[in-house]
Amino acid sequence: MSSHMAREVREIPQVSRRFLLESRDALTAAAAAMRRVDPGLIVTVARGSSDHAATYLKYAVELLAGVPVASVGPSVASVYGRPLRLEGAACVGISQSGRSPDIVEMMRAAGAGGALTVAITNFDDSPMAQASAHCLPLRAGVEQSVAATKTFVTSCLAGLALLAEWRQDGPLLAAIETIPEAFEAALALDWSPLAARMSRAQSGFVLGRGPAFAIANESALKLKETCGLHAEAYSAAEVLHGPAAIVQAQFPVLALAVEDAAQAGVVQTAERLAAQGADVFVTGAAAKGCVTLPSVAGLHPLVAPLVLAVGFYGFVEALARRRGFDPDTPPYLRKVTETV
Repeated sequence: MSSHMAREVREIPQVSRRFLLESRDALTAAAAAMRRVDPGLIVTVARGSSDHAATYLKYAVELLAGVPVASVGPSVASVYGRPLRLEGAACVGISQSGRSPDIVEMMRAAGAGGALTVAITNFDDSPMAQASAHCLPLRAGVEQSVAATKTFVTSCLAGLALLAEWRQDGPLLAAIETIPEAFEAALALDWSPLAARMSRAQSGFVLGRGPAFAIANESALKLKETCGLHAEAYSAAEVLHGPAAIVQAQFPVLALAVEDAAQAGVVQTAERLAAQGADVFVTGAAAKGCVTLPSVAGLHPLVAPLVLAVGFYGFVEALARRRGFDPDTPPYLRKVTETV
């Protein structure tokens, strides 16, 4: 019997098409507001998978627009009641439900502090959407599995689409129009060699750089919550500053490499860890002593890591069932977590 998670992963291409069609006017309006403000700083507000989407947006904005992006702790507003001075800045809140009180309060505070506020959420009537100047509705439909998949991918897509419209960047706009087809190709990727290794693992690392580091964080979270596996995400550079010390014989490592300026460095790190005896799997690139996993080639470098996430989701859902877990209902977790 297919899980809700598997069904929702298969819906990602359709959901992405619907978002790009039905939220186009909202994107245009928010991007026009971004151009009027011309922010010199962007702050993000999010938790969990949504915070990984915010990290994806951070790298994309910094690489394309040269504008620094920082994550702000929701508790600054909700617990500590400290106003932030955000004149001339933009604040992007990301939340699947848009209902967590701390996220909502931080968005209200950011607007009061002078920021242009943009909500990315699946519910355009949610408190977070109502507290923000603009809302980009994900149009993802009901997500029944506790593990967010289609809402995570569409949140990242919304951030990329906002960036492309704001900057009027032709190559990225063109790449976004074809992203549903890339997602469909990603659903067919065969990562069975990694599944065979991870089926008996207790821990592991997931590596990436730039936007792929955001996907490494999301992948490690999904390995924890759906597979009961202790996985940690690191930058392919940062892992060499201490964490590599615990990588010994047969330690599993997934290195997310895409065709961008960081690819050579990710491959170099993968080869170094393989030389220490690790079982290293690398996406889309050949690396000495490592297993190469297939990926969708020829993509825009800001889009490629997100397409990898879709392939990973198909893999991790099957891995969860192989390890005896129900991927829809991770222990001790709920679909909507409301924090203060």
